[in-house]
Amino acid sequence: MKKSLVVLAVMLSGCTSIESTRVTSSQLVGNGGDAVAVIQVTTIGWTFFFNTVDIVQSDLDETVNKLLVGEAKALGGNKVDLKTATTTPRHGIFRVPAWLFGWPMTQATGVAVR
Repeated sequence: MKKSLVVLAVMLSGCTSIESTRVTSSQLVGNGGDAVAVIQVTTIGWTFFFNTVDIVQSDLDETVNKLLVGEAKALGGNKVDLKTATTTPRHGIFRVPAWLFGWPMTQATGVAVR
């Protein structure tokens, strides 16, 4: 019983990883200002029944607007020069693997500039 509760808690928690490194403007050129840091954010969510019910959300809106921009501001940047952003598609044939449970993943990388 205890193992089942631990497994359920882990499944419901999802996962978020934020990796960053500070850079100087002489090391890296950022569009729109001086480069402060390079940031990569990865989130893994959890969905139920063909990706129709989000238990733990993982989408571009939250990953880019909240996590990536929030980390850039925490590191001293004013804005982000977005380099890549990808997410697991949720429609069409991509629903089939998530017939019962799905783990959508979203990843965004950018350069914090000021």
